[in-house]
Amino acid sequence: MSKKDSLTKEQLRAVDAWWRAANYLSAGQLYLLDNPLLRQPLQPEHLKQHIVGHWGTCPGQNFIYTHLNRAIVKYDLDMIYLCGPGHGGNAVVAQDYLDGSYSEIYPNISQDVAGMKRLFRQFSFPGGIPCHTAPETPGSINEGGELGYSLAHAFGAVMDNPGLIAACVVGDGEAETGPLAAAWHSNKFLNPITDGAVLPILHLNGFKVSNPTIFARISHEELEMFFKGCGWEPRFVEGDEPQSMHQKMAAALDWAVREIQRIQEYARSSGDAARPRWPMIVLRTPKGWTGPKEVDGKIVEGSWRAHQAPIPVHDGRPGRLEQLEAWLRSYHPEELFDENGALIPSLQDFAPRGERRMGANPHANGGLLLRDLRIPDFREYAQEVPRPGAVETEDMAVLGGYVRDLMSRNLAGRNFRIFGPDETASNRLEQVFQASGRRWADEIDPETDSCLSHDGRVMDAALSEHLCQGWLEGYLLTGRHGFFNSYEAFIRIVDSMVSQHAKWLKVCRQLPWRQSIASLNYVLASNVWQQDHNGFTHQDPGFLDHVANKKADVVRLYLPPDANCLLSCFDHCIQSRNQINVMIASKLPRPQWLNMEEAIKHCTHGIGIWQWASNDQGHEPDAVLACCGDTPTLETLAAVTILRHHLPDLKIRVVNVVDLMKLQPHTEHPHGLTDEDYDALFTTDAPIIFAFHGYPTLVHELTYRRHNKKLHVRGYKEEGTITTPFDMRVRNDIDRFHLVMDTVKRLPQLGNSAAYLIQEMKDKLVEHRQYITTHGQDMPEVRDWKWNGGKGIY
Repeated sequence: MSKKDSLTKEQLRAVDAWWRAANYLSAGQLYLLDNPLLRQPLQPEHLKQHIVGHWGTCPGQNFIYTHLNRAIVKYDLDMIYLCGPGHGGNAVVAQDYLDGSYSEIYPNISQDVAGMKRLFRQFSFPGGIPCHTAPETPGSINEGGELGYSLAHAFGAVMDNPGLIAACVVGDGEAETGPLAAAWHSNKFLNPITDGAVLPILHLNGFKVSNPTIFARISHEELEMFFKGCGWEPRFVEGDEPQSMHQKMAAALDWAVREIQRIQEYARSSGDAARPRWPMIVLRTPKGWTGPKEVDGKIVEGSWRAHQAPIPVHDGRPGRLEQLEAWLRSYHPEELFDENGALIPSLQDFAPRGERRMGANPHANGGLLLRDLRIPDFREYAQEVPRPGAVETEDMAVLGGYVRDLMSRNLAGRNFRIFGPDETASNRLEQVFQASGRRWADEIDPETDSCLSHDGRVMDAALSEHLCQGWLEGYLLTGRHGFFNSYEAFIRIVDSMVSQHAKWLKVCRQLPWRQSIASLNYVLASNVWQQDHNGFTHQDPGFLDHVANKKADVVRLYLPPDANCLLSCFDHCIQSRNQINVMIASKLPRPQWLNMEEAIKHCTHGIGIWQWASNDQGHEPDAVLACCGDTPTLETLAAVTILRHHLPDLKIRVVNVVDLMKLQPHTEHPHGLTDEDYDALFTTDAPIIFAFHGYPTLVHELTYRRHNKKLHVRGYKEEGTITTPFDMRVRNDIDRFHLVMDTVKRLPQLGNSAAYLIQEMKDKLVEHRQYITTHGQDMPEVRDWKWNGGKGIY
């Protein structure tokens, strides 16, 4: 060992042998159905008939993982591994299998010949495991099926985990995605005193599926300047000769670990939380390293051709089987595994032990560490409602008091944060700043930055929905609590991320070893129905549709009509597990309908008749006026007052929906109503005029199996501009005047007697248009409307 070498000869042999073993297992998973240790000449029947999976990223990931294992042992590190490149799951599974963590969870995949055969067979095979890292993969918190989220997940994982290092491998293709590009700035939100550290390892293997990557083709100088400009201190490890690369990688990791420890020791001893320049590693290796150099005279290793299966064994060309066998035997499995198929004893000592193994680290199975929040009694924040509609308040502001105290109660536990893209104050949750500031790691100007704090618990100083979503997911997956508050329209930016988390939760429910984690909660305000100055761009309630299509046992959608209902819903959601909960709320002054006792009952049922707004007691209703959402509720009750004034003999039932999934049959969703309960509310034949917060088709999709087919839904139909709140409702036919006309037109028993009422409603719409174009605000009878027991007109 020279003075410059980080590894002794013995260490070098062990590192290289472990790496070869992992590479062999990775390739074997891709190709082999039988003969796992090649103790017979390779035959066609030993191969899978459909070769699907990825090789190109595996040897680089195995190289990294192997060296991380060495560093964990040397420095006794608490470390988790995040696989960013995506379809390299066979590498992580191989590593878990080698250190025993895989067999501990899946005893049938034993560490012998029979177990190795099952390991190979299950990969990308019907009834088996996917080719990317997934919930089934021990040690994983990052779903590798879609690229871009690994680095944000890593930062979420280390928040409030001061002893944890998240080693995050970023693929150079992944690095071109928007979420990952923004995630490099996450270092501006890490506190070296109270948080752990993220060690990014950018793996430059040069190619995506069939194209070169940007970072791999720009100059070394430009690449270094980029990362230094993002606040990192990069160290480069480049080459393709294994022995020298092992020495370089060992030296780079030793440097990175020592830098992390130095930064944390200084910050924690001095109390100086100023942002340091954190270390990172840029690893440049050939794509498909150690695989076939060429196939049919075309370069494979170091090209995009290594991305998936480098040798197309089933294309009918001669020599394929021999070429594959030669490649697999180049790893010398006979030197690595004993006669029973177990890893040789001298290599078994190489890996970390127990929970220090990255596949067994409890942070990667966050439910093991999850502690309940200290929850205030939401009833103490009740809005006094002496009678329906008697007072107005901002629902989100009322919730803000509850969230403030929830934050205060859990400051010591350091297991609760709020996430959102610069919208906490805008969405009326600013009371939380009385308990904690916004997280900010750089210089704070006392003149302008009164809410910023180096130890703030509110993660809303980055204007990126992707970052907030990724941080929150990483935080939840490692055993903590939080919620995402955002504008309704722009939460659509993370649609795909939500899909991946929903799929993760769905699979985790089928894995008994994956412990329950806190739910992913959304509170969405600045909703579609009032955008006086932002206009059409800020109007999109489609997140409800997107989430509603996910697995029924995972998703819940709540539209509380007032502050007390919002408190009840939020309190339930923040304590739930393994769900995605979406709450749509109002941040503007709105009438309050239910006192706290009534709100608790209403939210517990999720749907119900508002008897105080109905007049059909003891009769069959002539019409059911249903509403879901704060604005639809307001307009429905206003329509009721008009109908009852002009048509006092009309029997009207008002049904309010808080839990949207109540509309779906109970056979389709756990919260769904039975047909009997649904019919009891909506009848089987009375016309239903349903005022809905979002797109009308969603209600139709949820109810199409129900008996009552006389359902007419009014909701958002992509009509919007900069206009008054009431005009937004008029443009989408959800206003009180349209609701009255819709009701009357569906009651043929009225004959022509209601013609005058229809004409008056049409006149009101003309009057409305003339008024707002003249005065720039809604008519006084709309602005000043109050519920008075259904006796008034407007």
